[in-house]
Amino acid sequence: MTFADRQAPTGSELTILKNARLVLCDEILSGHVSVAAGEIVSVDTGAAPQAGTDLDGDYLLPGLVDIHTDHFEKHVYPRSHVRWDPLRAALAHDAQIIGGGVTTVFDSLCVGATLNNPERREILAPMIDALEQAQAAGMLRSEHLVHLRCEITDPETARLTEENIARPIVRMISVMEHLPGRRQSRDIEGYIARRMADSGHSRATVERETKKLLSLSDEIGNRIRPAVVALAHQNMLPLLSHDDTEHVHIDEAISEGIAVSEFPCTREAARKARVHGMHVVGGAPNVLRGGSQSGNVAVCDLMAEGLVDILASDYVPRSLLDGVFLIAADETFRTDLPEAVRMVSKTPAEVAGLSDLGEIAAGKRADLLHVGLHNGQPFVKQAWRAGQRVL
Repeated sequence: MTFADRQAPTGSELTILKNARLVLCDEILSGHVSVAAGEIVSVDTGAAPQAGTDLDGDYLLPGLVDIHTDHFEKHVYPRSHVRWDPLRAALAHDAQIIGGGVTTVFDSLCVGATLNNPERREILAPMIDALEQAQAAGMLRSEHLVHLRCEITDPETARLTEENIARPIVRMISVMEHLPGRRQSRDIEGYIARRMADSGHSRATVERETKKLLSLSDEIGNRIRPAVVALAHQNMLPLLSHDDTEHVHIDEAISEGIAVSEFPCTREAARKARVHGMHVVGGAPNVLRGGSQSGNVAVCDLMAEGLVDILASDYVPRSLLDGVFLIAADETFRTDLPEAVRMVSKTPAEVAGLSDLGEIAAGKRADLLHVGLHNGQPFVKQAWRAGQRVL
């Protein structure tokens, strides 16, 4: 029996989730939800007229939608020198995803190699294969889709993107460049110091090598980025710009028809993105830590200006659930729980083109979370995907 088969309602059988605090798009109600054939049939206040699953006055949330997590790769490489079987890695990853309340996840798989991760060229296809195989077999509790995050500084990125973009599981594309002195990693002096320490080379040698690296990367990027952008548009997939830092980054994204700025590194970039009507994605771990792990702008500061529409888990899967309740409890954010929940459910679902997800409303897919609180700490008690209990 698969997770998809377990406790699946038959025909028009009705499931009632009662005695819950229902977190809707703009309010919280005490009531119950009726589910049949994988969809929410009705949302009602007050006591349920018939028997059902009693949630003991806890919260009922829509299943969370995470449009960017790098975490699958961490299971494929649990140690820097250890490569794990991708299917087993996918199962371990899925357990953490559903445990954090995410019922739909976009696994952000790196397309193209970087200096520190040359293996990414060869593991991309096996990782997608594993997700497709596990999902088709009913082995995964969350819905897994693929977000191809394309490293434009690798000459192989366009080829790898073209080879995988038409796979049905691939539903989102982003363009990024991880280079010393650029975007997320603006501390060029820190990079030079680390390279000197690691290589034993002189400053002059490292500076010369870095200059050559950046020149070559620019030449490659000028060819690869337009090719990836064109592929995304040809396949009609949502397209994101990663780590925008300067005004020119937003200008470039706008000229390419990109509608989402993912993890902007400065206030200036986030402000300009908002002026141009772009959605802005912030990292939930940044919120929980109170700042960026790479020394860039704090998401809390962006939220104080109303510049963040979506939170993504980035590198800590359950950070979405923790972040939502932290934001709602802290008066400095001036954000209530329904608004915070929208940032991890309805809004990312809309950006991803998943119109049937992201809210507790009649006609929507019954992806739901039963969430309790212990001393203010949220935890998932039960989870349903398409009306079927998966946790």
